[in-house]
Amino acid sequence: MTAAPEIEVPAVEREIARDMIRRGLPFVPVVLVVAGLVAGWKGAASAGYAVAIVLVNLLLSAAMLGWGARRGPSTLMAAALGGFLVRMGLVTVAVVVVKDATWVKLVPLAVTVLGTSLASLFWETRYVSASLAFPGLKPTAGKGA
Repeated sequence: MTAAPEIEVPAVEREIARDMIRRGLPFVPVVLVVAGLVAGWKGAASAGYAVAIVLVNLLLSAAMLGWGARRGPSTLMAAALGGFLVRMGLVTVAVVVVKDATWVKLVPLAVTVLGTSLASLFWETRYVSASLAFPGLKPTAGKGA
């Protein structure tokens, strides 16, 4: 039995992940300063770690979905569901590994993971196209739409 040939699919997931990171990075210093003002340097360190967790989660999601999309719809759906479960497991492991570290405060860590994850969902509703004509990001006037 031979493997199914890879399908030529535009890398929209990579484009979306890059755009999310590009739009989100300017807010990272604000998150760190607020966490630092509320919970001291440990809060800022915890928030920085939380932002790193969310960014790695986003990049892993893009990689898994891109891999699945090139192999067909069934593999894409398996990558979406299985990837979500795997990534949530990795987020849990990332938190459990550092929960007792001296530099970690769990409340700022949890609030930052939750807040930045929700912010990425709000970003997605604003900038991601739900159209087959324009997969990926919504077209803008500057991009020849």
